[in-house]
This record gives sequence, structure tokens and C-alpha cells, in this order.
Amino acid sequence: MTPESFYQEYLKFPDICIDSRAAKPGSVFIALNGENFNGNAYAAKALESGCVKALVDESEWIKDDRYVLVDDGLTFLQDLARYHRQQLNIPVLALTGTNGKTTTKELIASVLSAKHQIIYTSGNLNNHIGVPLTILRARNHHEVLVIEMGANHGGEIELLCAIAQPTMGLITNIGQAHLEGFGSFEGVIKAKNELFDYLKANKAAIFFNQSDKILSRLIGDYPAHPYGQGSQQSSIIEVLDGLYHCFNFDPGGEGDTIRIETRLVGAYNLSNVLAAIEIGRYFGISLQVAAKRILEYEPGMNRSQLKKTNSNTLILDAYNANPSSMREAILNFSAIRQENKLAILGDMLELGEFSHDAHKDILDLIKEVGLECILVGPEFLKIKAAKSFLCFPDSLKAAAYLKARPFTNKLILLKGSRGIRLEEISEVL
Repeated sequence: MTPESFYQEYLKFPDICIDSRAAKPGSVFIALNGENFNGNAYAAKALESGCVKALVDESEWIKDDRYVLVDDGLTFLQDLARYHRQQLNIPVLALTGTNGKTTTKELIASVLSAKHQIIYTSGNLNNHIGVPLTILRARNHHEVLVIEMGANHGGEIELLCAIAQPTMGLITNIGQAHLEGFGSFEGVIKAKNELFDYLKANKAAIFFNQSDKILSRLIGDYPAHPYGQGSQQSSIIEVLDGLYHCFNFDPGGEGDTIRIETRLVGAYNLSNVLAAIEIGRYFGISLQVAAKRILEYEPGMNRSQLKKTNSNTLILDAYNANPSSMREAILNFSAIRQENKLAILGDMLELGEFSHDAHKDILDLIKEVGLECILVGPEFLKIKAAKSFLCFPDSLKAAAYLKARPFTNKLILLKGSRGIRLEEISEVL
């Protein structure tokens, strides 16, 4: 069975399921295999739960005509998404980047949905499985498709572009992340630039932060759409203080300003907001409407969240961390004009041979800005300078300590990689 020959069946039953636990009546199950599981083994359960078809790539699992044999489940999913994308005559916006891509995607979706029927990446389903699933959720009534693309190895963005075939896109920024997979910072730049390479080759629209030297270099003389401080279309005349990031925005650079308010914590979100404004303008959405939609957006999933407990105020930025995002978070936190602050920082993962130096640099920065700090994770514990801080090997031990010795009336930043699970600490603060 090929994706093309199955396509009419897909149009009749367009809900695709890859997890038998999420199967629902009228959906189609596609078996995917991993290192520790065989998706074919769950096909029968998916059918029992209401799936009308089960696509498997091992013939011994087939029991009746509800089973469909394909060469490879993952390849079939990707090729079906690619074929479906080719039938969609709508703009497809792709975005990637080291930091801020999910927040930027959510902001763009919030702005565009003021005027258009859109479909966009749910949560962080931004990989070789999530992108096809997002595309396959698109229906005839949708007017714009927004695809977030993640990667931790070279070639992944190129693959996702071949599936999604974007007509426009942006890179939020390029920083030091997943160095273990990319091999070096230059490897990160090359991998992220796969999106620009695709867009340039197809004469597609590119949006870029003109304030970012790396992105400006990658754009070269390509006729792109700039945003950011100092771009011809806009200027930021004042960044205002406060926990929520707000600023005055001059769209024409001529003194006619509008106040942009957000529910995001951290000045590093400025470029994310400006990207949403610029893309909204491209789609005919007024600045006033965009500003309203940006204010209405509330972050989730431990990304730039402000949470007030009975005892403290928390800045939850613990969904992920890398050297560049950690540095920005620390600098932003240290600049907040408030007494009684505490930073709880977890390890930055997937740095490979660069891990020791990266964590040492963060400790040097903490000392430089003079932050009270608690460290969590084995990577920080390996650094000799960490002995001058309160350190814990994991979040459970840190949480137990803080539960026995509670803090009150503090502004607390929690920042670390997802694998450190700093959210376990937030529950006792």
C-alpha cells in the first residue's frame, strides 16, 4: 500500500493515531516502532478501541481486512503527510531556532487566529513524527498552517522541510544547544540554516530578526522581511521594567508608539513578540489587534510562566535549558529590581564534551552578577566552583531540603533542562 493509493481512505477517516491508548472511533492507527517497543503489537488494541484501519509493517500481525500492510510505518506516515501537504493550497509557515521557537509559534498562532482559520503544532510535537501528524490535522477550511521544527542532529530540518514544504519561515535564533548531537556550534548553525536554504531555493518569504548578527549573516542579500530593534519598519523606543515584559513600540520609527503588554516573563521574549507582530502584519492584521492577541496569550508548560504561590513568586522557565538560554535567563533575572531573589538552576543536558566548560561559565556568571543560587544536577556538582553554592544531585533531594526549610516572600527563578524535573521543586515553594 502506498500513501497515494491510501489517500482517499485517509480523506474519509482523517484522524491519525499512533498510540493505541489514544485511539477513538473512526480513526486510523499507524504502527510505529522504537528501540524498546513494536507498534505493530498494539494494532489489535487500537482496532478494539474503534480504529477503522490499522496500518502495520509486519505481515504476521494481520488478522483480517481491517489491517493494511505498508513497507515502513514511519516512512508511510511521513509520505502520507507530504502528499496531503501537496493537496493544500495554503501558506505554510515553518519556524525553528535554539530558543523561543515554541513561544514564538504560540504567539504567531494567537495573532493569526484573529483573522484566519489556522492549524499549528500542538505543544512541542516538532520532530519527524510530530510534524507529519500536524500536517495531517489540516482540513479544507484551514487557511494557514504553522509548523514548528525541532532538531538535535544535522539533516533533520532538511527532512522536515521536504515533508512540510513551507512557503515562508523564520529562525528565532541560533545558540549553543544539543552540542552532543550537532558536534559544535558551527554544526548548530549549519543545521538551523537548512530552513533558510530550503526557503531560498524555493524563493519563499523569510522573516528574520535584524538585531541578530548570525541570522543577518545567513540572510545575506536575500530579500527578506526584517523585524527587531532598528529595522526599517519599526523601532523599540523604551523597554519598560516589570516582571511581565512590556514595551513601547514604534511601528514606523516616527514616534507614533503603541504600548505592547505581555504575560511573558523576560526581556528575551522581545524578539518572539516582534516576530508575531511582523508576521501578523504580513497577513493583514493590524498592530492594535496583534497587541490585543499578544496580551491574551498566557504561556504554559513551564515556559516563561509567572506563578504566585502562598509563600513565593515563581518564574518557571524549566522546560528546557542550554548555555545561551541559561545566560539570558540569569541576566534578565539579575536585572529585575526586586529584593529577596533566588535562582534555582538545573543542569543543561545534551552538551557532551562541552558540558564541563558550559556549566563552569554559568557558575562564573552567577558569581559575577551576585545571585543567591541553588544548583541541581550531577553536571553542576562536577564543577569545583559549585562547592560555594548549595548543591543537590537531583530535584527530589532539593525539594526535600526546601520542604524542611521553606522560603517565604522570595522571587524565585527555576531554570534547567527538562530532564532535571525542576517542576518537582516548584511544588514545595
